[in-house]
Amino acid sequence: MLNGPFPVSLHQAGFRWNGFRLLDALAANMLDVSNTTLGFPGGSTMTSRYTLHGIWLSGPAYKVGLMLALAGETFNYEHVNLRAGEHKQPGFVAKQRFGQVPLLEDSKTGLKLAQSASILQYLAEQTGKFGGGSAQEAIEAREWTYWEFDRLAMHVYRMRGQRLGLRSLSQPIVEMHFAEGNVALKVLDDHLAGRDWLVGKALSIADIDIYGVVSYAPAGGFVLGQYANLSAWMKRIESQPGFKPNDQLLPKATQAA
Repeated sequence: MLNGPFPVSLHQAGFRWNGFRLLDALAANMLDVSNTTLGFPGGSTMTSRYTLHGIWLSGPAYKVGLMLALAGETFNYEHVNLRAGEHKQPGFVAKQRFGQVPLLEDSKTGLKLAQSASILQYLAEQTGKFGGGSAQEAIEAREWTYWEFDRLAMHVYRMRGQRLGLRSLSQPIVEMHFAEGNVALKVLDDHLAGRDWLVGKALSIADIDIYGVVSYAPAGGFVLGQYANLSAWMKRIESQPGFKPNDQLLPKATQAA
């Protein structure tokens, strides 16, 4: 998750906010979100149940936005200015005890949720989608989200931060992250041999969660073309109704659904 205060190691996203000029350049040039519509294509004029608080650089925030989009749920988006320390202000911490993004608010239940894997599970329960076709599949889907955090996310996100110039890692550390990241990618590739999805026979929160990491791997220098099963799996997710890549889903400013 994205963390602070500044300068701060953004542990799961793999960024260190020690180059504000570079971040400003990224914000100005990397993404064009002037025509972004949140939620499923076409948007909605109805009041949205969910409000997602995040920042466009956040992989974990993208996971939550992607889950909502694939579930056909529009959502309001609240940009959290980490540079200004908004995530550490009392009002935000009162909603998100860890002082991180993402934060998801559900106006129907009044709940305020933290940690992307937990949020995905909650949304699966609330929407009745992507939770697995059985109790066993639901357990396996959760297991994959825990595995991803332990074995994959750190390596992909930190290599991404290194290549963007937002982190400064020694060569041995770079080599370690690259090697361990490829080990994890091979685990996924091997598991996906002869199957369409990570769990069962349908898209689940396991796929959504792990896609929210693997989709950033090329930016970290990982070559996904060597993983044929994993690459085919990504294309299946990208063909799902409501799918949007991260640079189209999360804007750089607060926006209503």
